[in-house]
Amino acid sequence: MAKQNYYDILGVTKGAASDEIKKAYRRLAMKHHPDRNPDNKDAENKFKEIQAAYAVLSDDKKRALYDQLGHDNFENAARGGGGGAGPGGFNGFGGFENAGDIFGDIFGDIFGNARGGGARQKNRPQRGHDLILNVKIKLEEAVFGATTTIKVPQLVNCAECGGTGARKGSKPVTCKTCGGSGQLYIQQGFFSIQQTCHECHGAGETISDPCPKCNGRGQDQIQKTLSVKIPSGVDDGDQIRLAGEGNAGARGAPAGDLYVQITVAPHKIFKRDGLDLYCEVPITFAGAALGEEYEIPTLEGKVKLKIPAETQSGKVFRLSGKGIKGMRGGQGHLFCKATVETPINLNSEQKETLRKFDELLAKDRKKHSPISKGWFESVKDFFGKFA
Repeated sequence: MAKQNYYDILGVTKGAASDEIKKAYRRLAMKHHPDRNPDNKDAENKFKEIQAAYAVLSDDKKRALYDQLGHDNFENAARGGGGGAGPGGFNGFGGFENAGDIFGDIFGDIFGNARGGGARQKNRPQRGHDLILNVKIKLEEAVFGATTTIKVPQLVNCAECGGTGARKGSKPVTCKTCGGSGQLYIQQGFFSIQQTCHECHGAGETISDPCPKCNGRGQDQIQKTLSVKIPSGVDDGDQIRLAGEGNAGARGAPAGDLYVQITVAPHKIFKRDGLDLYCEVPITFAGAALGEEYEIPTLEGKVKLKIPAETQSGKVFRLSGKGIKGMRGGQGHLFCKATVETPINLNSEQKETLRKFDELLAKDRKKHSPISKGWFESVKDFFGKFA
């Protein structure tokens, strides 16, 4: 099987817009997030692929170079392999010196910068990870809004050490192996390959006396209870952002955000399409033929719907303004589909009455059954072609 490129990983086309890429990333990140797939190595690896692909395609400069070099040459260059370079260097970049400047700018925040800029960025306290939590609500809650309580598994700074990971009264010390940069460099040909320091794992600091409460991690796992206000008019797939309610950042950095992903449960009566609602209204045979008034449920109470005489099954009636009021304005409608219900469990008297009624119609069926008339004439014309 051919190796997937970054567009394939996110499931978008090469010409996809930024919003489409972001939407695809969020959907896949939520599906494969390690918190939702504990002890699932395949999901963890897929999540890493998604993160790497989005890091490149969400940045215009990186994406432009990725499109120009192609997947294999881009990754090879990022690793310091110099793939795709001929005697004159990378085509269009004016030789290796210029190529080095470009790769330093573009790959610096992903793979590190050989001149040290990437190391300083790496050693800077990193903002905490965003979290995504799926919340299932009723249609009525989506239409009118609601307040719901959620429980979020969350990383917070250790109360004992304040997030440093060191025992109270002590503090981390500068890593002797990397000198505090968090990175080690190996010169290889034209390129300087950057690797994360094996001693401090990129932190630039080591802890000689770890905090006994968090064992030096600096963070604890808790389950936090939050109250979330669902705004009126939300739809299936919408997200609500709760700033600062994600995982805590390392070494005092800001916390990430929590994204509440809305799923609207199916309703027994209504189906939703944007701001419009749809429902089926069962009517009797006599009501369809003679006309009748029915009580129709709406999300705001009952209304009267007059079914005119000679209504055929499948006829749709629109009740203006009885749909959903949108978050950003607009008002939907309610569409009611009339469905003529065939009587069941008839007794002998009822059956005999229907037979007599059908005999009366048979005397001038073309007049009373326009749909049947048109259908049989179409069938006659169809088979006439083969005569």
